[in-house]
Amino acid sequence: MATLGLSESEREALARFEADVVNPSMASLVLLDFWADRSAASKQLSPVLEKIAEDYAGKGVKLVKIDVDADKFLAAQFQIKTIPTVYAFFQGQPIADLTNYRTEGQLTRVIDELLKQLKIEGEGAAQAAEIEPLLAMAEQILAEGDASRAAQFFQQIRDLAPDNAPAIGGLIRALTAAGERDVAQVLLDSLSPDLAAQAPVAQARAAFEVAAAAPAVDTSELEARLAANADDHDACFELAGARMAGGDRDAAADALLDLIARDREWNEGAARKRLLQLIEAQGLEDPWARAQRRRLSALLFT
Repeated sequence: MATLGLSESEREALARFEADVVNPSMASLVLLDFWADRSAASKQLSPVLEKIAEDYAGKGVKLVKIDVDADKFLAAQFQIKTIPTVYAFFQGQPIADLTNYRTEGQLTRVIDELLKQLKIEGEGAAQAAEIEPLLAMAEQILAEGDASRAAQFFQQIRDLAPDNAPAIGGLIRALTAAGERDVAQVLLDSLSPDLAAQAPVAQARAAFEVAAAAPAVDTSELEARLAANADDHDACFELAGARMAGGDRDAAADALLDLIARDREWNEGAARKRLLQLIEAQGLEDPWARAQRRRLSALLFT
């Protein structure tokens, strides 16, 4: 836009536009919303755009709003005739007119396509790439049995990325394995519903609940009770818990499946619920977990 002959206020408007739109668009996708308070359509669309901008902030999307009544100069420069009017800006240029997209689903589909075509990844993707090897290292430490050290490592990762679900889930699992269940419980209780629902955290919660429900005990008495009475469901259920506490997930699953086979409705389906909890604690994509789901399905549906 030419600046020759412009007033001071018009020059200031151009400077704001460059700072708020042009410069960020060099690395991000800027959604430019020309709106007005008098427009009912603007009032309907604004919350949708704001939610999308919040959800996509880590993917390199930024929302800039221009009130056409307060900034008539910029509105005139873009020849705005319809309110609202929404453009997508990249590298200083409008690359798409999004005005006709009014629902969240319509907008996210076109934004996803633009991000893909423009190869914009945003800070979230860069941070994820940075911490991925750190998460792998922490998981290896936990797998090797040093739960306390793994918890420290996961906490350091969480300090870098407070809302990273794999880091939070790993920290909960490490704290649980280290015997710090009170600390793990406080962390679980502090999470937002959105974070708590994410798969790595849900898996960690299942592992925590399995550990809390399965104290390590001497199994000889339980085994003797079952030897005397194979239908002692309480003993079978307690034995499965003891096997879980001892780290023998195969024996725990076998005991629970045997109980389900004998009486699947016992104690309101407690054995099935506990087995599903154990499967979730391993991770739904874990080969062992998939195998146990197949065994359970075969038992329930044949």
